[in-house]
Amino acid sequence: MAVARMRMSRISLVPVLFLTICVLPVTVASPWAFLLLLVPLALAVWVLRVGVDVGDGGITVRSPVAHRTIAWDDLAGVRVGERADLWLVTTAGTQVQLPVLRARDLPRLAALSGGRIPAP
Repeated sequence: MAVARMRMSRISLVPVLFLTICVLPVTVASPWAFLLLLVPLALAVWVLRVGVDVGDGGITVRSPVAHRTIAWDDLAGVRVGERADLWLVTTAGTQVQLPVLRARDLPRLAALSGGRIPAP
């Protein structure tokens, strides 16, 4: 099975582009204001990087600077949080939030898991 990647929609980069355009005049006015361009850059990295990969080895949760893989054998279940966010529960009792997935994505996650996560 190939790795299935679930990320934010690339349309989320449109507000980041508008923010960049709005920040540009300020960066020209002051020599140190160019540091403001780091904000849209960080937001773009977040939109492009954060997500969940589902593959044969398990589920990989990606953040802007790191990733964590939970093997299928270490997965005890999936918990739906108060705001419909999804959390992986491991056999060790720890929980890992799935960043871009919500309760509505649970059937898709169950299908991609190959039956390892029961369909709701």
